[in-house]
Amino acid sequence: MSKLQAHANNVALPHTIFSLPFALASAFMASNGRPDFWTVIWILLAITSARWAAIAIDNLADLKYDKLQPRLSYRAMVRGEISRGEALIFIVLCLIVMVAAVAQLPPICLKLLPVAAIPFIIYPFTKRFTAWCHLFLGLAIAMAPAGAWVAITEKISLPMIILCTAVALWIGAFDAVYGAQDERFDKSQRLHSLATKYGAAGALTIARGLHVVSIVCFIIVGLMLNLGALYFVGVSIAAVALIYQHALVRQNDYREVTQAYFMRNGIVSIAIFIFTWLSYD
Repeated sequence: MSKLQAHANNVALPHTIFSLPFALASAFMASNGRPDFWTVIWILLAITSARWAAIAIDNLADLKYDKLQPRLSYRAMVRGEISRGEALIFIVLCLIVMVAAVAQLPPICLKLLPVAAIPFIIYPFTKRFTAWCHLFLGLAIAMAPAGAWVAITEKISLPMIILCTAVALWIGAFDAVYGAQDERFDKSQRLHSLATKYGAAGALTIARGLHVVSIVCFIIVGLMLNLGALYFVGVSIAAVALIYQHALVRQNDYREVTQAYFMRNGIVSIAIFIFTWLSYD
């Protein structure tokens, strides 16, 4: 049990809340509110295993930096509760489960799987060379609603692209806010982020702009799909949650940027999923 708990810690199990609700919302949108039960099950299994593999890859790639970062001392690999070998075995098992799950979906999903996997494989390394690494994380998370949409419709369409853009900007901007507290540490290690390039204040300004565009994209999706008023209630709740998040963060003051702050970002995905679901009920 202690080893299972360590792996749950290593993949930040509660953070699944950032991707699964959007996958479910996408499935409802793509199927006009009537997704097939087993298709949804395979979608969720594929996305969950892919996300676990992605986080484990990220933690493995960044282990040498995480050991130097006091804020991350709680992580299982930093504490030595999981070895590199055990992490690699876990990653391989997750990838096997992911491929097996995707194989149960329409053939196009398996064909597009390498494309979908690229963002979460390369993201851990992007902070070595670009300040816009946050958007690669956003793109990786956006593969969840993209995969769900393609699994349902077997095609790529404009509403799906706009939905994925909204998700990518939402999580990418949030990651820029969360990462701004590491400005000094990242500079000392020659890592890149919006904060190291533009300063904490600049990173927060860019993040606010990206979140505005994200909300606009969610609105456009609702208009394109003729979703009901309840959907826009969900988008409004998401917008208020983001405004509140930004109000808590001031330049060089990250006392509010805790795990509770981090998890409150899940209000966005939960609100949009629930009210998407209700708009079809």
